[in-house]
Amino acid sequence: MAQFHESLSAPKPPASLSAALAALWHLERGDWDQAHALAQDDHSRAGAWVHAHLHRVEGDDWNARYWYGRAGKPEGRGEFGVERTAMIRTLLAGE
Repeated sequence: MAQFHESLSAPKPPASLSAALAALWHLERGDWDQAHALAQDDHSRAGAWVHAHLHRVEGDDWNARYWYGRAGKPEGRGEFGVERTAMIRTLLAGE
């Protein structure tokens, strides 16, 4: 997790990150559009989970619910940063 946060000062995400983690990397840097582009092109369950979170951040709850369902994850609740940290930890652990 520390390495992920340290990499945020680099101009681009580490090549070793999955598409879903790269999307979260861009979101952490405030680039919602790039994060969404990556998540939208990632057809994995992890990509759907990140896509759901992005739509929740955007305030598009209906679309977020759809993507949480595609990811097989419960609908996100609470603070965005708390959910995002949990997502990053889970994805870094390879789950």
